[in-house]
Amino acid sequence: MRRGAGREGLPEGAPGRAVPVEGGVRMRAGRLRAALRGWGGVGAMALACLLAVLAALLLPTVHPHGGGGGGGGTAGDDGVARGSQARAARECADPEKQTLAPSGDGGPTIDAIRSREGEKRKLVVGVDQNSFRWGYRDPNSGGDAELEGFDIDLAHRIAKDILGDEDAVQFKAIPTDQRVPAVQDGRVDMVVRTMTINCDRLEDVAFSAPYFRTGQQVLAPKSSKITGYDGTLAGKRICTAAGSTALSTLEQDQAAGRPAQGVDLRTTVPNQLDCLVRLQLGEVDAVVTDGALAASQAAQDPTVELKGDAFTTEYYGVAMKKDADDLVRRVNRVLEQWRADKADGWQHSYRTWLSETMDDPAKSLPPTPQYLRES
Repeated sequence: MRRGAGREGLPEGAPGRAVPVEGGVRMRAGRLRAALRGWGGVGAMALACLLAVLAALLLPTVHPHGGGGGGGGTAGDDGVARGSQARAARECADPEKQTLAPSGDGGPTIDAIRSREGEKRKLVVGVDQNSFRWGYRDPNSGGDAELEGFDIDLAHRIAKDILGDEDAVQFKAIPTDQRVPAVQDGRVDMVVRTMTINCDRLEDVAFSAPYFRTGQQVLAPKSSKITGYDGTLAGKRICTAAGSTALSTLEQDQAAGRPAQGVDLRTTVPNQLDCLVRLQLGEVDAVVTDGALAASQAAQDPTVELKGDAFTTEYYGVAMKKDADDLVRRVNRVLEQWRADKADGWQHSYRTWLSETMDDPAKSLPPTPQYLRES
């Protein structure tokens, strides 16, 4: 399978690029070496610098309408997405099961995608551009350093099923807090970006069946005395991505006095990789994120590690518009075929991208889907 087709640029957060922080872009040379430790040393640094210069000419980042999204910051900077996350948690039973049964039939959404002409006849997919092994550019790969990863494999497979060509896909880089708005506003057809299915999001978008099981975990320096999601976080500065389930979970737990008093949640960033950079710079003491992402970040930087076990159970799904029933059913059929394909399916993608960073054999099995949504 060809990786990364449909690239049109990745201006923000490409691997090795100095990450936006409060007051502008800054990263001292010594810190940059640490940030690139997982990318292959001096050669990777040189190529990463070149990619940073070219990045502004590459793939578009999706921003909120009427303003520039994606600037890093602290609590209070997050706008619409933080307002959404601040809503009271809604109870619903098994959100990962609230999806439609698979079908290969067409419908208005699929017909609209297929009716696009010329260069626009592509599936538009919101992805991450800096999640190692999930959706990223490896500067060691040479050439154009095309987008690749577990999520990217899935996006190509969906494009092939709908349009007959795995390369008929346009990738758009989306900050964490813009995943839901990008779907709602029609800026993308779907989001394939390590996106957790939860009750709150089901109010705004429709999800496919789950394609990966994970849970929230703590990432901290190996030298840290933090032992996990417990009292050792008392008084510590925690970084999370704005609009993430990590942030909403921490905010809810903090209000209930868990896991410890005095946890500082003021550092939020537009993309998860920014948290790793903040950790490397010593601006925060720990990161809380999905264990699958945290494991990939630990693979990038051998000075950090996962602390303790996952303290939630979550499932990644493909997000689409709420009324796109035909597309949801079609994606669920693609997932069904992906799981069953022993040659180039789910297991192949797992072995290619994730097996080196996941040491739990149970994580190498795709979730078993259930389809409880009737309409």
